[in-house]
Amino acid sequence: MEGKKVVVVGAGPVGSLAALYASKRGADVEIYELRGDLRNAETTPLNFTKSINLALSERGINALRSAEVPELLQAVLAQTIPMHGRMIHTRSPTGALSEQSQLYDVHGRFQRSVDRGGLNKVLLDHLGSLPNVKFFFQHKMTGADFRKKKGWFELSDKSGSSDRAKEIEVDFDLLIGADGAHSATRYHMMKFARTDYHQEYIDCLWCEFTMPATKSGDFAISPNHLHIWPAGSFMFIALPNLDKSFVCTFFGPVDLFVRLEKAPDTELVQTFDKYFPGVSNYIQPDDLVAQFKRNPHLPLINIKCSPHHFSDSVVIVGDAANAMVPFYGQGMNAGMESVRVLFSQLDEYPNTAEALTKYTDQRTKDAHTIADLALGNYAEMRHSVTSPLYKWRKYIEETLDKYFPSLGWATQYSRVSFSNLRYSEVVQHSKSQKQILTFLLLAVTVTAAVGPAAAVWAYLLRFRMSKHFLSGLRR
Repeated sequence: MEGKKVVVVGAGPVGSLAALYASKRGADVEIYELRGDLRNAETTPLNFTKSINLALSERGINALRSAEVPELLQAVLAQTIPMHGRMIHTRSPTGALSEQSQLYDVHGRFQRSVDRGGLNKVLLDHLGSLPNVKFFFQHKMTGADFRKKKGWFELSDKSGSSDRAKEIEVDFDLLIGADGAHSATRYHMMKFARTDYHQEYIDCLWCEFTMPATKSGDFAISPNHLHIWPAGSFMFIALPNLDKSFVCTFFGPVDLFVRLEKAPDTELVQTFDKYFPGVSNYIQPDDLVAQFKRNPHLPLINIKCSPHHFSDSVVIVGDAANAMVPFYGQGMNAGMESVRVLFSQLDEYPNTAEALTKYTDQRTKDAHTIADLALGNYAEMRHSVTSPLYKWRKYIEETLDKYFPSLGWATQYSRVSFSNLRYSEVVQHSKSQKQILTFLLLAVTVTAAVGPAAAVWAYLLRFRMSKHFLSGLRR
């Protein structure tokens, strides 16, 4: 990419990483961002709230590692807090508060809680130090001709006597769209590429809360867990921050939010006390009500599309290509992994059009897979984590992983979060393991129910099948 001009639309973590990869390969990089400088505290997020705290895991770390800037990786990791597992909050049959830790991994691997703003600042500060990278904040993408490789951007910071915003034309060799779920890049790309597109809003809203540090300045609850209050069809979660507060999120069906929005303040507190035991001990009831009223109640979206590119001129990554619900903690990690995969294809195939085609062919399948997994994990987090069957399967899989590593056994969660195996291959492994476990469970159940007679019958049946097989070989 030496000497080529690469335009990146979107200066979030995924766009910033894409800009870094391009700059490392000698490209002249320009980053266009709709918002103001994301490092400034006064810059208003697009949804007028802080984002859900991010979980940084192996795929994101590997993408950062592959950028080959060790000091940057260390600076990012310094912004994180290890989370070794889930802490499930419930009430015991006697009504007492109960906490149960569920480790993520039998080998001690962990997720990392990270504030999006802190992570973004580290990446942007590094990019700002590079001579071949330029920032253009408050620039809105208004159009593109991906055959002529031209884009148009409107400067939202009006200056001068005219009320009309200034628009500029930008040439490029490659444009990378990392501008989120409501991507302008994707919108304009769809005018050129024959794009299959699926958008789904799930029956869920979310509202963010802050759990402050204690009066003594310590964490109110364990800082090394992702905390979950499961309530069947809804839930409350909490992730630690470096300032010893927690960013918390209430997820629930739309009708529940509508009811609570109209209900007296006391009903909201009563609902929390009933389904999220202990939360009102850490967030005072008045503050709980105030935050629920003040912070937006926002929807969750799943987006799938294909292809992720057009010709040799444009490619989309991250939420622009595959927005997903946050329940597997893979949104940013998958986006960063997409950047790594994209540039590995660009490195391997000198013809950019061929490289982008290879990227789409590989990544579309994996992007759709993780989007489906994220939807499925919502049910697990708000309900299955307390299920005996879930705990039994988790125990069996982790025991086999720990004591019989040669079998190659692992939980789906560990393969998603702590490996770089393709998402589509993770699902294949999980299906195979589920079939084997189901067969073993049925075999144990039949043996226990029928007793020794079943064992004798199974032996005779196997003997007869073996004789039949051997006689067939002799023919």
